Amino acid sequence: MFENLQNKLESAFKTLKGQGKITDINVAATVKEIRRALVDADVSYKVAKDFTDKVRTEAMGKGILTAVSPGQMMVKIMNDSLTELMGSTQSDINLTGKPSIILVAGLQGSGKTTFTHKLAYFLKNKKKLNPIMVACDVYRPAAMEQLKTLGEKIDVPVFMDIENKNPLDIAEKALAFAKQNSHNVVIVDTAGRLAVDEAMMKEISNLKKALNPSETLFVVDSMTGQDAVNTAKSFNEAINFDGVVLTKLDGDTRGGAALTIRYIVEKPIKFISQGEKEDSLDLFYPDRMANRILGMGDIVSLVEKAQEQFDAKKAAELSKKIAKNKFDFNDFMDQLNQIKKMGNIKDILKMIPGMSSAMKDIDIDETAFKKIEVLIQSMTPKERENPEILDTRRKNRIAKGSGQGIEQLNRFLKQFEQMRKMMRQMQSMQPGKR
Repeated sequence: MFENLQNKLESAFKTLKGQGKITDINVAATVKEIRRALVDADVSYKVAKDFTDKVRTEAMGKGILTAVSPGQMMVKIMNDSLTELMGSTQSDINLTGKPSIILVAGLQGSGKTTFTHKLAYFLKNKKKLNPIMVACDVYRPAAMEQLKTLGEKIDVPVFMDIENKNPLDIAEKALAFAKQNSHNVVIVDTAGRLAVDEAMMKEISNLKKALNPSETLFVVDSMTGQDAVNTAKSFNEAINFDGVVLTKLDGDTRGGAALTIRYIVEKPIKFISQGEKEDSLDLFYPDRMANRILGMGDIVSLVEKAQEQFDAKKAAELSKKIAKNKFDFNDFMDQLNQIKKMGNIKDILKMIPGMSSAMKDIDIDETAFKKIEVLIQSMTPKERENPEILDTRRKNRIAKGSGQGIEQLNRFLKQFEQMRKMMRQMQSMQPGKR
């Protein structure tokens, strides 16, 4: 997401590079390019104009700092302005009530059902709650079965009544069931339509009045551009939702919806969803998203992703093994699996400040990990624990068993030894390790 916008903003900032100071002329040229980049990214012209007018006023009001170039100053102003445009601070989901009721609304195909199951997974695993999902889409073929299948996948129950065609009746029965069975969060997946219509809005409005949810979330497909903004306005007028969920951010999207919805409906973006996996739901942080848009990385999110896979006990054991030069292929596989769980490697690397531009034209072969795994799996348990015993005879057997050449195996072994050496050096540099 935002790759095209990021590239165009970088191009716009080049106008100020090498300039000795900020002037009316060079700021005007830069702001014009920024406005064009935003409009190309599907931000409405009015929002783009209001935003860039503010950026221009801010830039011209800044005193010149000797340690900061005009280009750097403009990036800082843009970062602050983008953060403000998207809501300034992260907005938490409201989980008041016993049980808490979360109503999920949106158009058909926006990703409501997938989001419902991701939210259930998030609340169960990260908030340590006991959610139940309610299937209230009585119109779409197999919608209830889809939610049931997703629920089984994450071990979260789904309340459904296939014979019942009254969403309000289903929701009220589900609420009673939740109270009887100690479920402290009820997530209601509602029906959508291919377009906004009066019947759908009335049905969702009635559900909201009857359930009085602590949180009503509007789910929108970020790939639909300005249509997403118009739909958000219609839903907000009808049900006055509490927050927005942007889905499909991993698709070929220009990102304008994320920048515009918050400005138009004045409701916070609470979650962003990218990918189909249940763990691909993230809280929305305006400042982190602004950093990503400007190619400044997102080191905080990267650390959080790493911590989710972090096992303190294993880390302590690994540290001892590294110190004794006992890091083996089993340890390597453990680390590899932890990295893979964090997501797409290229996306992870882009979170490192300065890496976004460097990764722009680089293709990372995700199957390279698989090749390494096959090499290690072709070793005996003894060989995995003792890398130093790999002689020519063993290497030839491993290469043959993996279906790869001896050259690939030798290359991997060389890289593995270099990594072991580097890890020992890093270990010795830690305080108290000398």
